Amino acid sequence: MQEILTVLSGSAVGFTLGLIGGGGSILAVPLLLYVVGLPSPHVAIGTSALAVAVNAFANLIGHSRAGNVKWPCAAVFAVSGVVGAFGGSSLGKLIDGGRLLFLFALVMIAVGVAMLRPRASEGDASVRIDPRIAVRLIGIGLLTGFLSGLFGIGGGFLIVPGIMLGSGMHILNAVGSSLLSVGAFGLTTAANYAAAGLIDWVVAAEFIAGGVVGGLVGLRLAVRLGKTKGMLSRVFAGVIFVVAAYMLYRNAGAFGLV
Repeated sequence: MQEILTVLSGSAVGFTLGLIGGGGSILAVPLLLYVVGLPSPHVAIGTSALAVAVNAFANLIGHSRAGNVKWPCAAVFAVSGVVGAFGGSSLGKLIDGGRLLFLFALVMIAVGVAMLRPRASEGDASVRIDPRIAVRLIGIGLLTGFLSGLFGIGGGFLIVPGIMLGSGMHILNAVGSSLLSVGAFGLTTAANYAAAGLIDWVVAAEFIAGGVVGGLVGLRLAVRLGKTKGMLSRVFAGVIFVVAAYMLYRNAGAFGLV
């Protein structure tokens, strides 16, 4: 039964990654803790980081074939973010897991509100990198990578709006491009946690298997929703609010709030 639950949980995470480029680890950590039954938040964080990284790279292939990835922007953001992710994950291992998840839920709510703010346009689908855009992407990538590593997540909820802010690209392109960073940040965090023995390798493999299938379904839906003005942004924000509310509820005790 645990194996079935692990594969189904991985499918849900892969679907979310394919659809909105984020939410992988934020969904994976509570699923691994409360559905699969891993014994520790830090083991769940390390295992989810590895599984989400692999699923992100699998979904990246599909988005690339669909023409959704802006590779120069994605690469600059990912490389700078890896540096931040290493520092953040080193600090994150020292902080109580419940407190990390509670604080990240607050960050998610702020990001969701920002994604719902009206924009003059949906972004430029033909954007090309230049020195000004590169500098912005490096700065935002460093910060996003640090937060990703600190909270032990792939960071898609931060990466998608971060890439849009830094480059001005369309959200569908940001979703596709973000997956390179989600994978890179996740592998960086996973390597740091693996060095401390905080990964369940069998569960990670089962989670990845389910995620590949779910990602294919999510990708097809993302392409369809991306054709409707504002729809993908609203879906993105809606998922953020639901997951953030659940995380606040589950982890309020870490600050003595319940």
